[in-house]
Amino acid sequence: MDWESSLIKEVIKKALEEDIGRGDVTTDSLVSPSSFCKANIKIKDRGIVAGLPLVTLLYKELDQKVKFNPLVKDGDYLEYQENIAVLEGPTRSIIKGERVALNFLQRLSGIATMTKEFVKKLKGTGVRILDTRKTTPNLRILEKYAVRVGGGENYRFGLFDMVMIKDNHIAAVGDIKKAIERVKNHIDKGLMVVVETKNIEEVKEALSCSVDRIMLDNMSLDEIKRAVDLVKGRVSLEASGNVTLDRVRDIAEAGVDYISIGLLTTHFRSLDMSLNII
Repeated sequence: MDWESSLIKEVIKKALEEDIGRGDVTTDSLVSPSSFCKANIKIKDRGIVAGLPLVTLLYKELDQKVKFNPLVKDGDYLEYQENIAVLEGPTRSIIKGERVALNFLQRLSGIATMTKEFVKKLKGTGVRILDTRKTTPNLRILEKYAVRVGGGENYRFGLFDMVMIKDNHIAAVGDIKKAIERVKNHIDKGLMVVVETKNIEEVKEALSCSVDRIMLDNMSLDEIKRAVDLVKGRVSLEASGNVTLDRVRDIAEAGVDYISIGLLTTHFRSLDMSLNII
């Protein structure tokens, strides 16, 4: 992860501007500019921590006099009331950065924790968990990082780095074969081509074309098994849609290679954390 990228720096800058705006009227009224303090960040939950390098950069952007010292590292599993980090520096700056820092940490840690739960369910199957583009606008780079921290893998970052022919593309063109032919006349040969299918007939049509992966979208377990038997390893298969913790193991054992899960970045629960002056 390139934490010095301009994209991440812009996210931090905009988040601070959004929260602080013209200034923290409460803190600036109550706290002396000469006041220094020590504070800690503590988890009031259980789960995988993610986003510590981001908070380091956040306080660096806010006030370089603040020292942010993580006591754990991204990917560590933390128990209730464990200390995450210690901060030292100007009291005003520590308080001003509190909410933005916690928002990032809580959210990314929640995504990492949910991802880890799915990954654990698939232990021993060899099936890989993928995220999707169902991310918070302008936070995709961070949310996909959190998925990796939790043991998942990133799918395409955007519309530009992989061809994914979905149902609306097929509807607009007419059929899968036409869509594949047209797209291959316009793309670089190095780009991966994935086709979304809704039923076995569409799987047959996609299989007759030269594609890199077939997505089985919202299919029942029986349909997934039929698709696996039909394909017989000639192309990689991805299951997607209606994937829950209760179903994911059964889907994996049906024989697919990948399972993409939008829930990782849409239905996670942020971990509870607090920052307190000590």
